[in-house]
Amino acid sequence: MAELEYYYALGRRKTSVATVRLFLKKGKSTINTKPVEQVYPLKPEQVRIEEPFRVAELDTDGVSYTAVTKGGGVQSQVDAIRLAISRAIIKRFPEKKKVLKDAGLLKRDPRMVERKKPGLRKARKAEQYSKR
Repeated sequence: MAELEYYYALGRRKTSVATVRLFLKKGKSTINTKPVEQVYPLKPEQVRIEEPFRVAELDTDGVSYTAVTKGGGVQSQVDAIRLAISRAIIKRFPEKKKVLKDAGLLKRDPRMVERKKPGLRKARKAEQYSKR
């Protein structure tokens, strides 16, 4: 089988959507065309994004990726990127699926904000009740 130039995958979390292209060559990893360190300067976020590489025992120097994210907040986008990277790794290395699944990296977190209902202030919060 011929080696593809990159492996594409999509990840979602809340309202965030991340598309990732995983390259199996040395290069700069970018998020929305900016270096990862610039977009997420805090170490915990960078560690969370690169967790699939550690779990799959891939050398982070030998692989690079480009991610495009939209919607949601910072943590939501980090989780979407993480899921997309995990899915891209499986496309190239199907034997890594069990390891990633056992680490919980292939779960799509379904929790979303509940919609606001008519007559209420928020999804479930009602106007304060006054007896008199």
